[in-house]
Amino acid sequence: MTRFPFDIVGFDLDGTLLETHRDLGAAVNHALSVGGFEPVPVEGIEDLIGGGAKMMLKRVVDSRGGLPDDEFRVLYKALLAFYAENNCVHTRVYEGANEALDLLAERGVRLALITNKFESFARTILTQLNLARRFEIILGGDTLGKGRSKPAPDPLIEARARLGGGRFAYVGDSSYDVLSARAAGVPVVVAGYGYCDLPPDELGGDAVIQSLDELIPTLESI
Repeated sequence: MTRFPFDIVGFDLDGTLLETHRDLGAAVNHALSVGGFEPVPVEGIEDLIGGGAKMMLKRVVDSRGGLPDDEFRVLYKALLAFYAENNCVHTRVYEGANEALDLLAERGVRLALITNKFESFARTILTQLNLARRFEIILGGDTLGKGRSKPAPDPLIEARARLGGGRFAYVGDSSYDVLSARAAGVPVVVAGYGYCDLPPDELGGDAVIQSLDELIPTLESI
């Protein structure tokens, strides 16, 4: 068998491996209700995912006229508390995800999970879906400290270093993912089926896939 071109493959979580918008939308709407705001359509949350829960809520609140920082913090805490108890109600694994991870493991590829979601939430959700065991490294938006989450390159660089270095590729669905990969100097595959904040072909990735069934041949081609 021809050697696989990458030693390590890193994955984003929301919109890349998991469909999470329904549970995120429920958490946002819970927080909005605490603040006396009308709810947002859950499907509309898809366009806000990528920068972490705080950024997601801030975008919605700002679109409703905004709030002073102290009042916003109350809503943010309400969102986190709700999501902590309801983060895997409707969340599901995308079709082809388990098979793609199996094929990478068969090729000796080491797997990293790099998300802007809090690490504790990511681990809880992945454990409930029986995916946590697949990843040697799980880094959340809070793992490395303030200012070091995507779109900064730090989490990708850190994951590669913890896994001993080597040829690294990243898979994600947003501008945060592409910018992080570009800054880290690694190729990036865009998950065009995910929560892309721009048209997939405009995100600037090295390739675009429309399902995880396409991932292995796409990685082999780049």
